[in-house]
Amino acid sequence: MTGTARTQTQAAEGLPPIRGRVQPNAPLAPVTWFRAGGAAEFLVRPADADDLATLFRGLPDTTPVHVIGAASNLIIRDGGLPGVTIRLARGFSAITVEPDGVIAGAAALDLTVAETAAAAGLTGLEFLSGIPGSIGGAVAMNAGAYGGDMSHVLSWAECVTRDGEKRRLTSTDLAFGYRHANVPPGSVITRARLAAKPGATPTIAAKMAEIRASREASQPIRARTGGSTFRNPDGMKAWELIDAAGCRGLIRGGAAVSEKHCNFLINTGAATAADIEALGEEVRRRVKEATGVDLHWEIRRIGVPAAKSETGT
Repeated sequence: MTGTARTQTQAAEGLPPIRGRVQPNAPLAPVTWFRAGGAAEFLVRPADADDLATLFRGLPDTTPVHVIGAASNLIIRDGGLPGVTIRLARGFSAITVEPDGVIAGAAALDLTVAETAAAAGLTGLEFLSGIPGSIGGAVAMNAGAYGGDMSHVLSWAECVTRDGEKRRLTSTDLAFGYRHANVPPGSVITRARLAAKPGATPTIAAKMAEIRASREASQPIRARTGGSTFRNPDGMKAWELIDAAGCRGLIRGGAAVSEKHCNFLINTGAATAADIEALGEEVRRRVKEATGVDLHWEIRRIGVPAAKSETGT
């Protein structure tokens, strides 16, 4: 589609004209790690931060906006996402190496950032190689693993607010907590600077190899999964509580609790998003009944359920 045709199409759809791509009724299941869920009413891939700002300035405040990244820690419900769904792509994937850190676009994969830093002889970001996802999501949820998290390495993050303003946020602004950052409501992280320091390349490579081996040994990384399902309660491990409640291997429709690591839910092949979410809620119920502990979702769940006629119920 030419630029003129694209602009005309977007205007006809009631969206502000942007340089990026707009796709109506876009299936989202193929881009999620669970391979389940509904479609986006409009899937928008802005060309860059300026394009994203243009989009926001032209969108009515009443238009629902959703943001998805690598969709590695996400359930999109079967009824899909109304309004505009933003997915950052190539214009947000650049990585720049500095002597004491890297600047990474929000769409850059965590693993790629870790590998880029390692190749430059920078240490401190190895933990990112154990986190499936992209930098924007890692900032927004203060992602962490293997002894590191974003709160300890973030110098600043840039975002575009819902009213189309570009802002730079410090760690203090983000007020990081466990798997949480205080991102301004409706804002989209566009890039971030992560601090690192010079290190010995063999040592860095060895640590990343250790992380890779640990993940492969303990997690169902080749399954259709969404990563850790529930947050660890204070002083406890979610997987131990789930195991104690007898949920290892539990099945709901096409979804199952992983036998390998029971804080992971997997799509065995034909699960709906409703199957996966309902299984998670059943796990929460059983853990509460068995241990008295409330588990809280770490996986994001967004969108609307399928209509009853679509589920046959």
